Amino acid sequence: MNRAVLLARLAAATVTGCLALGACTTPVLPPPPVSVLHDELFAAPPQGVAADGIFELSPAMQDFLQREIAGVPRHHETLDNLADALFRQDKLKLRYDSSRTRDAAQAFAARKGNCLSLVIMTAAFAKQLRLDVSYETVATDETWSRSEDLLFSNTHVNVTLRQREVESDGSQSIRRGLTIDFLPSEDLGGRYTRAISEDTLVAMYMNNRGAEALAEGRFDEAYAWVRAAIRRAPGFLPGYNSLGVVYLRHGDLAAAETAFGELIRRDSTDKMALSNLAIVEDRLGRADRARALRAQLEQLEPYPPYHFFWLGTEAFRRGDYLAARSHFKREVDRAAYNSEFHYWLGLTDLRLGDVEGARRQIAIAVENSANAADHDLYAGKLARLQSALAR
Repeated sequence: MNRAVLLARLAAATVTGCLALGACTTPVLPPPPVSVLHDELFAAPPQGVAADGIFELSPAMQDFLQREIAGVPRHHETLDNLADALFRQDKLKLRYDSSRTRDAAQAFAARKGNCLSLVIMTAAFAKQLRLDVSYETVATDETWSRSEDLLFSNTHVNVTLRQREVESDGSQSIRRGLTIDFLPSEDLGGRYTRAISEDTLVAMYMNNRGAEALAEGRFDEAYAWVRAAIRRAPGFLPGYNSLGVVYLRHGDLAAAETAFGELIRRDSTDKMALSNLAIVEDRLGRADRARALRAQLEQLEPYPPYHFFWLGTEAFRRGDYLAARSHFKREVDRAAYNSEFHYWLGLTDLRLGDVEGARRQIAIAVENSANAADHDLYAGKLARLQSALAR
């Protein structure tokens, strides 16, 4: 089962720099200090960055709104018509896809997106229908993915829509509300939620766009998006970590140190900032400081994300498949959602001669894959295994 998650970026000591976009803070904090921003280090991106239009409806969306929601006979409330249009398989047929963060029009055109993209698209329709819109982060088990040496921590958001009713005296009151969530309902029971502002949601969008640009080596665009995120919502602390990683990957170590230091000043237990600052201190030749930071980090998190995965891949490459299987199983036990862990466990089972075990694990990887590229890779391997078993 694919988890509907918001792409986010967290840190691990085993990589060269990781982005973070974790749970959001609600207090109003002061604007980012000028000292963390270094526009002089980057050129303006070829295309400007802006999020003012992320809730705009395309002509195709306007047509869909009139045909499938606003124009539906009022056997149901407007809220119900919208939810019906989003989730019925004969209408939008939405698919989860973590490969890219999209605005409302892009998500509608593609009929897919991560949960942030789908929340933005839902909010866009709701605004046009004059519904009240609010947003929440949802506490789920920590979920992880990676791209090369960047680790991604996935944070979930949902949207609540409320319909107003005009009273006889002309005043308005909230009649009812409906939460739209792209996690299956069985995954939501008892989850802790935290309200966030629309500015924070937009900052998440900007931060994601910056992270995606950075993963593709577009430094000027990455800086512009992350800079816009922390200016839009100064209380969105993961933006400072993202800013630091942009500097770190760009080779601006002093600027990276300042950005991570600002985040640690605001939250001394931030694991991603501690991890990434340790990398900076190593590169600056300050081994003692790096060791102290890692010792502090180890107290907070003895086994960081992907710890056993890296051990497993090392064992796999040296041919110690029993050790590799043990490490991959430990990762699967603590992150059963992660398709990559199941895939590598399946490859290891195959090397150990357990073809049925390999088929089972790679089938789970296909089911849990969060984007088309991974799905195709795992499905191709699974098809070859099933063919071999059928002979």
